[in-house]
Amino acid sequence: MPPNRKTIVDLTQDLEAAARLGASVELVDRLLGESIDALGELVPFDLATVMELRDDSLRVRVARGTLAGPKVEQHQLSLDRFPSVRDLLETGSTRAFTEHDHSDGDGDPFDGVLDLPHGHSCMVVPLRVRGEPLGIMTFDRQVCGQYSDSVVQLADVFGKLLGVAMSYGAQSSLLARMRDQLGEHSRLLSEKLTGEVEAGRLLAASRSPAMSQVVRVARQVAPTDTPVLISGETGTGKEVLANAIHGWSRRSGRPLVSLNCAVLPEGLVESELFGHVKGAFSGATTNRMGRFQVANGGTLFLDEIGELPPPLQAKLLRALQEGCFEPVGSDRTIRVDVRIIAATNLDLGKAVEERRFREDLYYRLAVFPVHLPPLRERPEDVEVIAEGFLERLSQRTGHGPWQLTPASLRWLESQPWKGNVRELVNALERATIISDGTTLTIGDDTDGPARFHDSSRPPASTARGDLITLEEMEREHILRALTATDGKLYGPGGSADLLGVNPNTLRSRMKKLGLGGARDYRSRKP
Repeated sequence: MPPNRKTIVDLTQDLEAAARLGASVELVDRLLGESIDALGELVPFDLATVMELRDDSLRVRVARGTLAGPKVEQHQLSLDRFPSVRDLLETGSTRAFTEHDHSDGDGDPFDGVLDLPHGHSCMVVPLRVRGEPLGIMTFDRQVCGQYSDSVVQLADVFGKLLGVAMSYGAQSSLLARMRDQLGEHSRLLSEKLTGEVEAGRLLAASRSPAMSQVVRVARQVAPTDTPVLISGETGTGKEVLANAIHGWSRRSGRPLVSLNCAVLPEGLVESELFGHVKGAFSGATTNRMGRFQVANGGTLFLDEIGELPPPLQAKLLRALQEGCFEPVGSDRTIRVDVRIIAATNLDLGKAVEERRFREDLYYRLAVFPVHLPPLRERPEDVEVIAEGFLERLSQRTGHGPWQLTPASLRWLESQPWKGNVRELVNALERATIISDGTTLTIGDDTDGPARFHDSSRPPASTARGDLITLEEMEREHILRALTATDGKLYGPGGSADLLGVNPNTLRSRMKKLGLGGARDYRSRKP
């Protein structure tokens, strides 16, 4: 007997030490199983489990014995269905169940999963620490009879030791998640190109009455946790407005995390939003936190929300309603406190009518809608945007400072800018690349941005005249940046830095436009 007791204590101490040191879930589960195996020398069983309390149900974490198998490992136990087990969790008392309990009481926790005879040996050990329930340990035998008082007392002592070890494991897991979250915060913050303060300054500098109204209502909603739905054409500055709202909010000290729902394959959007566990799918070699968890306490910006695949709309709705979700491949529920700002260039009302977007999700997101007017409706902002962009570009690249001639400014203000602010700044950046000096001359009678063409492609049809598509303009714009940087993509002075975009975004656009890799442009001279 003493050697066996010592083995149990040693294993429990190993388990506690591993949990204290932040061991993996797999290692903790293995030690749990080994501890139960050792206890089996004193407490005979055909099935022994450790069931973890999650919300109002118990789920099997570890199963041992000849009756253990996939059905047992996937078993869940509702406490509403088993009030006797709920009582044990609340009182902390270990109990051996009798034949009367099986026939007239709640029944066995594994009824419907295993075909055990009435009156079989059964025992439930509550796992608690400092009065807080963590779960239960169960023991079942296929023979009839009742566990003796001495065996019940021994299991009770072991349950108390196991509860302490599991408590350290839960704390260690929480600390590990917090560590990962802080690391992810740092990664995302390092990738941000403009901060919330800069976004607010840009919007406040607008001379347009329409934009002044947008800023006014955005400042009103910012201090609340109300979801905001920003609508507007592509390139109007929806992400800039989202940055500003976050910067004006009480959450400004916490992260603003962004996800563009349109740029990722459908199979990856769920993982990006909610995270995944190791082995959830091919290539999932480690656990990864999703954007929801990274944004905990802060704001999650969902750009192009209208492109969210229908299967994920239901899961997003649940996360918004209940503040919880399960990572891909996991049954562990994670709770978060996140403020949602969504943006779209689609008519979501029409998408709801056409059943392409869930109506309940639409109303959950559109509590406070804000519409951004297109640039052609606020020409008085062209000068402000142009001057601000050229100043920031000069600071970032060390070139310039650039200035626009009065004629160039009048020409810019007269353009329709179908691509809105994004098209305007692209045109300005092109002009800085091909300019021989710091004075930029742009207009119909110059080789300005509207007249650029790609000499590697056939000329446009005569019906289009000198006009080219936005895709052709973007392609030529990226080509010139790659040529100017000698194919350098990353780092200071690279093409991504010059264009003011994330390097991964640039690589994605290059692939879509058929531009190959950055190495293809090395040693090419303009």
